Amino acid sequence: MTKDDKKQYKVLKKAVVWKNLYFYRKSDVIYQLTVEFCQRFLPPYGDRTVDQMVQAARSGKQNIVEGSEDGQTSSEMEIKLLNVARGSLQELRADYEDYINTHHLNIWEKDSPRQQKLRSFCRSHNDYGDYAPYASKMNDEEFANLMLTLCHQTDKMMCGYIKQLEERFVTEGGIKERMYAARTGYRQEQDAKLKALEAENAALKKRIAELEAELKSLGGPR
Repeated sequence: MTKDDKKQYKVLKKAVVWKNLYFYRKSDVIYQLTVEFCQRFLPPYGDRTVDQMVQAARSGKQNIVEGSEDGQTSSEMEIKLLNVARGSLQELRADYEDYINTHHLNIWEKDSPRQQKLRSFCRSHNDYGDYAPYASKMNDEEFANLMLTLCHQTDKMMCGYIKQLEERFVTEGGIKERMYAARTGYRQEQDAKLKALEAENAALKKRIAELEAELKSLGGPR
């Protein structure tokens, strides 16, 4: 089988480098900043919120990794795990909203200058190192609003990515469908080659018969 044949009948999807996905990188920022937020603003003992927030942030990040890895063989599992990741980050977002409300802080208005500035910064920065110098100087209201913005943007990016996966799944199917298509395509190609050889063989036999008849009409070999 040639390289082109292998490419044509490949049933596994091309592996996604999850470390390069912007929403994965943002989810890693969310995880690391959540750990920092809990250490700075929540009590170290006796508050289950700390564990819940850290675990939700970690679940968001890890399910993106697992979903991307599983996506080679199962589009359905990839979509499922990415939605689990979304659910975890939505749960985390609710925890930050609860913190703001219970501590009588403010969720910044969408069109306020400081929120617009924050949203613009988050949109163009995807790594923890970009945020660490600023986060370390933020008070709890600023920090919590930063986290809400990151959660919102990451969720929006994931929604767009999942939509693409769903559309691809509809048109290409899962691994079973791709395996069936590969087997069917291979058999059809082999059948076509066999028919071509049979036709060529029949043409050769006909030509041989014509040459024998021509030779006979000339009186045969002397």
